[in-house]
Amino acid sequence: MKKLLSTLVALSIVLAGCASSANPQTPAATSAAEGTAATGETTAAKPFLTVAYSEGGTTLDPAEANDLTSDTLVLAAYDQLVTYGIKTENGASIANTEDIQPMLAESWEVSSDNTVYTFKLKAGVKFQSGNPVDAASVVYSFDRVAKSSSGSFLYGMAAIQSVTAADDSTVEITLTNANHNFLQILAMYTFSIVDQKTAEAQGADYLKTNTAGSGPFILQKWDPATEAVFTPNEEYWQGAPKLGKVTLKFTKEASNRVLLLDKGDVDMAIEIPPKDVDSLKSNTELTVASNASNRILYFAMNNSVKPFDNEKVRQAISYAIPYDELLTGVMYGQAKQMKSSVASNTPGFTDAGYVYEHNLDKAKELLKEAGYENGFSFDFTLGSGFDDWEDDAVLIQAELAKIGVTMNINKLARAQFLEQQKTKNLTAYISKWTSFVNDPGYHLGFLMYGKGSSNYNNYQNAEVDKLWEQANTEPDAARRAELYRQAQEIITTEAPWAYLYEYNRIVGMSNKISGYAFYPDEVIRFYPLSIQE
Repeated sequence: MKKLLSTLVALSIVLAGCASSANPQTPAATSAAEGTAATGETTAAKPFLTVAYSEGGTTLDPAEANDLTSDTLVLAAYDQLVTYGIKTENGASIANTEDIQPMLAESWEVSSDNTVYTFKLKAGVKFQSGNPVDAASVVYSFDRVAKSSSGSFLYGMAAIQSVTAADDSTVEITLTNANHNFLQILAMYTFSIVDQKTAEAQGADYLKTNTAGSGPFILQKWDPATEAVFTPNEEYWQGAPKLGKVTLKFTKEASNRVLLLDKGDVDMAIEIPPKDVDSLKSNTELTVASNASNRILYFAMNNSVKPFDNEKVRQAISYAIPYDELLTGVMYGQAKQMKSSVASNTPGFTDAGYVYEHNLDKAKELLKEAGYENGFSFDFTLGSGFDDWEDDAVLIQAELAKIGVTMNINKLARAQFLEQQKTKNLTAYISKWTSFVNDPGYHLGFLMYGKGSSNYNNYQNAEVDKLWEQANTEPDAARRAELYRQAQEIITTEAPWAYLYEYNRIVGMSNKISGYAFYPDEVIRFYPLSIQE
């Protein structure tokens, strides 16, 4: 039977009209409904889960995934060496990112200087192909991250120098220096362990549209325009999933996701608009989880382009933002004001240096000091796909007009906006960010460090860079927190962004669902979920 499974996994189905494909490891997509497991053996029927997602994702490759849907697909099909524990806070289950638990790694040892980690893999674990999870595949997976366009910066942030296989079940990872975030970073989807034999046998592009993991769910279909379908891996090493099938319905319009959830046509929905939270809560068959997240929204100004190369101009913009209107009129109370470049529920957060409030007189005063007493005009690029961004932009535009500043709003499709943002040439824009590792070093390293891969608005401060570099190798937690505090205060004072707000993560679901936990990366883990019939 395992031989048959190995044969089947090598096949892929190219879906008509798109580049997506699947790993057909069950006799048919509907077999779970009839009580047939992935192995072909008869089992009790399991409930199906259907989730409404906003977007269809861009890749299935763990090393290249960098959007919410792609990340979700990866975590359904792959495992990592380590994972996060779970804790209860205010009655809700959330990931405890400081509690690192074994996953594919059964145990690990750390050298006295915290630069060498030796991982012992769990015995007997197999990929969905039937190939064993071995040290060679771990080395292969990490090497792919090091060479990837999306993961290479993260690889460097983890301070990984080398990854070697001591034997089939032992992996040694050497760091360039001690790194307090190393294990937290390893728990991310980026460092998923890939079946080397399957990936290499299928060719270079195979992992873009197929999976080769050891995870709890087997991909049957992925069409970014319509849906993704997973069936359970009945031979999963942690035990078979409780769900018979998971379907992600890609539903771009938020109003349609809300309607599907309210009518019971889907079991869960993400990206619920704040304005619809109260109406959904009135549906007694639903639960709406609204968790404070570390997803931030900011008004970015290109620090290398006039007039935003002037600190006083950036500060003036910060004083012109109508914060209360954004929180109440746009976000309906499902967000809180942002007062640092780091989210407030991140350990090490400080609002030191934050003095901004909606004060047009102060904004005018700063513009005069900057030499722009008569105001100026600038182009603002608005990416599509998020209703609150457009509402925010219109409100901010109106307030800036009151201080003589003309904000020309240029709309771009989401994909075009992301490409333009990466060029670092946009004059001003609104953008969001979620730090998957709940630590200031991770957050600032991407966004505010001079060499950060997501420092798209060209913020450069040598002192901030030095503080970040010192903190990144500082073993003492109290000293590290002080370094991050100093960096945040400098950044807030120089105002490379105007801080807008911190989102709540809103997920609507049927009352019959249990096992949901909130993670900082906002990715839903399907394996712990169950549905009461």
